[in-house]
Amino acid sequence: MMKRVLVIGCPGSGKSTFAKALHKTTGLPLFHLDLMYWNTDKSTVEKSVFLDRLSKALQRDEWIIDGNYHSTMERRIAACDTVIFLDYPLEICLDGIRARKGKPRNDMPWVEDGEDDAEFMAFIKNYRTQSRPRVMELLRQYSHKNIVIFSDRTQAEAFLKGDTARRHLPAKR
Repeated sequence: MMKRVLVIGCPGSGKSTFAKALHKTTGLPLFHLDLMYWNTDKSTVEKSVFLDRLSKALQRDEWIIDGNYHSTMERRIAACDTVIFLDYPLEICLDGIRARKGKPRNDMPWVEDGEDDAEFMAFIKNYRTQSRPRVMELLRQYSHKNIVIFSDRTQAEAFLKGDTARRHLPAKR
């Protein structure tokens, strides 16, 4: 049964969208790492503040946490019972970035410029070669966890709607 769920993937893969849908299905409390880490003026909180916020979420009996933040990923994987990895091709992620550009979101404290941020776009374009191998190594280290990897959006949607997900989800509150 899923009670502590981590949703990870390349920016633009739809982590927050998936996490919100999972929250709606399960009633599990939802936490967005971006809201723990960023201020509305695009500055970051002190590292100690971020870690304190994360610790408080991790101490709960139930949660969904979406976001990457590799510096705390192993800690979150160790604390979760389920990892959902949205392992999508680059173009799907770039489409996701384009689709959200200029739109307010409740998982981010500002409206993103998207493709106007060269550093962010470079991170996305290099995700498969730089970040993904580290994620896959962590997933191998924690292979005893319930690990679900989707390679496209239709798989994720089917999981949320299908009997497979319902067998693993706690009863809705």
